[in-house]
Amino acid sequence: MVKAIRVHRPGGPEALQLEEVELAAPGPGEVQIRHRAIGVNYIDVYRRTGAYPADYPFTPGHEGAGEVIAVGEGVKDFKVGERVAYVGALGGYSEARNIAADSVVHLPKAFSYEQGAVLMLKGLTAQYLLRRTFKVKKGHRLLVHAGAGGVGQLLCQWAEGLGAKVIATVGSPEKAKIAEDAGAKHVILYREENFVERVREITKGKLCDVVYDGVGRATFPASLDCLKPFGMFVSFGSASGPIDSFDIGLLALKGSLYATRPSLFTHIARRRDYEAMMEDLVHAAKRDLVRIGEPARYPLAEAAQVHAALESRATTGSIVLIP
Repeated sequence: MVKAIRVHRPGGPEALQLEEVELAAPGPGEVQIRHRAIGVNYIDVYRRTGAYPADYPFTPGHEGAGEVIAVGEGVKDFKVGERVAYVGALGGYSEARNIAADSVVHLPKAFSYEQGAVLMLKGLTAQYLLRRTFKVKKGHRLLVHAGAGGVGQLLCQWAEGLGAKVIATVGSPEKAKIAEDAGAKHVILYREENFVERVREITKGKLCDVVYDGVGRATFPASLDCLKPFGMFVSFGSASGPIDSFDIGLLALKGSLYATRPSLFTHIARRRDYEAMMEDLVHAAKRDLVRIGEPARYPLAEAAQVHAALESRATTGSIVLIP
């Protein structure tokens, strides 16, 4: 038996219940991992509320780090005792779990378990946004919404290291300092300032090459007005609610813009892509283009409190649960 957070029906943070569940031996192609740290992400909120469907009951969580404690039939790349991390199927909010070996990577010794847990979903999200969805280069102008968040900070850091000029939006002066320290050259307090007008002022009317938006409804369609002709709007989350359906002709009216809604799980569906993305991320971290600091730590039993803080936008940076 292991302790795990279970969700039996859609709901608020109170839907997260700590229970004891049986853990079977790993099946063919699976490894069993004892968690040392579990990443917390906004997708976990979407799962809990039913915005992203799941079969009930389920254990939330798509990323974690720990050591291998058993391997299933046919697994050759992992051995008992090895340090690993993963991003993959639901089941992360638990003391231990089984997961497909194809979702798992070896955790470099340079990273702690806590860093490894957030290196995966957040780090790989930053990787595919900056390196695959829109290939950021020196001189590009970026707008990053929620620049003090976990992914937001990584985007600011990495883009600044690539020579881009980063503008970030945040909700408070305290978060502005965090975004600035992460590499944002300009920070807009969206509760006090019109971010479209400020982007026009900052860029002297040249606007941005790309907007990275994990906020959703609250920042759309205004984000389109921050883009220069042929610019790209990249939606990768909807913390304020999903973007409503819109007339695609709006993209033509705003300057022949591009808009996309990519997903990490599509990008890592092929193992060779997953490994290449991970290699690029680790290389960036070793060059200090991405700084994977130690995240805030909370006990697994406090998952409900963590979700409440996350939804109220009271958090900054990365968060892990410790079993």
